[in-house]
Amino acid sequence: MSRAAEQIDALLALMRTLRDPHNGCPWDREQSFQSVAPFTIEEAYEVADAIARGDLERLRDELGDLLFQIVFHAGMAEDLGRFDFADVAQGIRDKLVRRHPHVFAEPKQLDLPQLHASWEAQKARERAAQGAQGALADVPLALPGLVRAAKLGRRARRVGFDWDSPAGVRSKIDEELAEVDQAIKLGGREQVSEELGDLLFTIANWARHLELDAEQALRAAALKFEQRFESMEGQAKRQGLSLQELSPAQWEELWSAAKSLNCGS
Repeated sequence: MSRAAEQIDALLALMRTLRDPHNGCPWDREQSFQSVAPFTIEEAYEVADAIARGDLERLRDELGDLLFQIVFHAGMAEDLGRFDFADVAQGIRDKLVRRHPHVFAEPKQLDLPQLHASWEAQKARERAAQGAQGALADVPLALPGLVRAAKLGRRARRVGFDWDSPAGVRSKIDEELAEVDQAIKLGGREQVSEELGDLLFTIANWARHLELDAEQALRAAALKFEQRFESMEGQAKRQGLSLQELSPAQWEELWSAAKSLNCGS
């Protein structure tokens, strides 16, 4: 048995111990798919955060936490007699073999556009076989908003509904921004929220047209802001300044200094 197989078996055994109806952990025994799902999402975000920070030691730990979430869900399904971890592993292996016919069925060289087309065609066949109806069917509601907006845009594009170019999306942003401004003037909170949502949806699809990931870009910007703010806090502390008492001019000076230090690149 390989070390990987040995450790997987040990982790599965640990899960069974935690869920044991007589001697297991009360918290683990009472969990359900619904109660564990938020933790699964949180762990996936923590994996992404470790990657963004370039912290490979933490990434190893976070990947373990995420793996445990998979083991937890598989264990609960096994208790219900529906499927187990082996079924999960076999399912993803079979799916990847199906989606790589150029590697496993009829080996041949494909360029990236051909690979993308082949991958999407196979996914479409799988959705049809599962009974999914409509071009936008089964786009998960739980995806982060910017990710889901871009995914919906890609799906719509397949059937011909999309902007012709990034410039077309950019013009739509101006239109949506004007509608946000108008809603603010009218003072309707719900209307402002709706128009702001339209603006964010359009920005996500502008990023898609630019072949960028809006969610990743926003996460990078937030990390950069965090690093620069921490730099400002450090500068203020060294100067004996209280953040709550800083004037706008002092904030601007600290911000400029943080930028000059290339905090967050």
